[in-house]
Amino acid sequence: MDPRSSAQDVHRCDLCETAIVHSYCDFCHVNLCKPCIGDHISDGYDKHKIVPFQERRSTLIYPKCEIHSHKNCDWQCKNCNDIFVCSSCTASEKHRGHIFIEVSEVYTSKKNAIADEANKLENLISPTYEEIALDLKNQLANLDGGYEKITTAMSKQGEQWHTEIDIVFNKMKTEISEIKLKHRDILQKHLDEIKQIQALIKQTLVAIEDIKKSTEVSPTIEYSSKIREFSKLPTKVKITLPTFIPKPLDHKKLYNMFGQITPLSTATEQNVLSLNQPNTSVKTLSLLDEPELVATIQTGYEKLRSVTYLKEDCVWTCGLTKDIKCFNMKGALLHTVSNKSEYRPNDIAVDSEGNLLFSDGTSRTVNKVKNGQTEELIRLRGWWPCNLCVTSNGDLLVTMLNDDKTQSKVVRYSGSTEKQTIQFDDEGKPLYSGTKNTKYITENRNHDICVADSEARAVVVVNQNGKLRWRYIGHPSVTKKKPFKPVGITTDSQSRILTADYYNHCIHIMDQDGQFLRFIDNCDLEYPWGLCVDNNDNLFVSEHLNGNVKKIKFLR
Repeated sequence: MDPRSSAQDVHRCDLCETAIVHSYCDFCHVNLCKPCIGDHISDGYDKHKIVPFQERRSTLIYPKCEIHSHKNCDWQCKNCNDIFVCSSCTASEKHRGHIFIEVSEVYTSKKNAIADEANKLENLISPTYEEIALDLKNQLANLDGGYEKITTAMSKQGEQWHTEIDIVFNKMKTEISEIKLKHRDILQKHLDEIKQIQALIKQTLVAIEDIKKSTEVSPTIEYSSKIREFSKLPTKVKITLPTFIPKPLDHKKLYNMFGQITPLSTATEQNVLSLNQPNTSVKTLSLLDEPELVATIQTGYEKLRSVTYLKEDCVWTCGLTKDIKCFNMKGALLHTVSNKSEYRPNDIAVDSEGNLLFSDGTSRTVNKVKNGQTEELIRLRGWWPCNLCVTSNGDLLVTMLNDDKTQSKVVRYSGSTEKQTIQFDDEGKPLYSGTKNTKYITENRNHDICVADSEARAVVVVNQNGKLRWRYIGHPSVTKKKPFKPVGITTDSQSRILTADYYNHCIHIMDQDGQFLRFIDNCDLEYPWGLCVDNNDNLFVSEHLNGNVKKIKFLR
């Protein structure tokens, strides 16, 4: 018995049914022991193919030729749609001059391709579907919790409304009490005056009665009539009660004032599976409770603007000079590129090959620095190139401002070719303000295009087709009292959006649907301007006035 096989795995001869199998007939598909081989081939049939049992089913079974039935088709004719042909067919007049390929070669190639497909299905595609299914199951499992948070927030808002209504109601009750008291005082004052006059009348009547009973001359003659005095009746006081005029309830306005429920947003992201590389999935990272300042680079710029990640903790920076500088995290200056026009660049970016790109408003160009040489990539007419973003598929997004500073737009380029323009919403209204040239731009993982419109004091997000998805105009805060001015903008591996709030010295973090998540305001940021994120989700922030770049860890 083969020691590698357990008792139930031992194969027996199909003829004697007792002996352990030794060989196999690849034509008849029969297990054979050594003694039974002779019996099996003794019938004189010449098609038997005896092979070691370990090599069973290795003999190819060729199709029979439809024309020459006694022959197998060992060839395929390339000129006749790869039909199977035998050796006699290849020599026939019908196939004269045709190209033939051996069926065994085609079979081997196809067999290898099928094996490769099975391997990819089993080890790559199927696990990917498992990950997708697991993600959906996790979303379903977290569904109740997510909606419970929403209803809790709504309940909290309802409680706050009830509190505010109680405050208003009690204030009005106090006002009514004060008015009632004043009303009472006015009436009491007039009543007291009337009672005083009534007392005088009573005294006069007593005096008159004494005179009537008296025969004395002097009191009677000296009596002065009081009728004229008492006939002057006091003014009649009639005070109208205050009224409560309830304002009609506008349910629509109340609904809008209470809050807003954003519509269900189904963001679909195209799953791209590389069959030539091992499958790698994005690791889920959550926000740190307290972001950490990792490093600070002193660039020497008096006014620093843009920062963009290059590689291995190296960043390009630019400010209000013609020089674009590359630093490592130790603060060492690695490279300097000077703008030939002698003016400051509007923005910088790095393409998929690691080449530096920069926009020059003076020459109206977007330029590429490759192997130390600057070459013009795009030249505009009637528009100024502003801020840049290289997309996941290698396209270039450019925000631009027209000459009279009344219009702004986003243009997508493939190389130097314009592919798309984004400028108006579905109602024909401008998506972006047209008065300033600072409009930093980034692409999210779901291919949304996000623009920090400083002048409009809003983050404007459209989908990859240029349709408006949402606007973010800041988040109320008791500590962030200055106007929201978004400048730099970037995204992380979790599709969160980060934007620099210049005047409030902080970073806003939103999810991909524009819902505020938190501030980064604990790293002593001062006038943050440019933002970028490296491959490990570290955030780089350029500080405008002190010229520093800060590296911040905000995910775990």
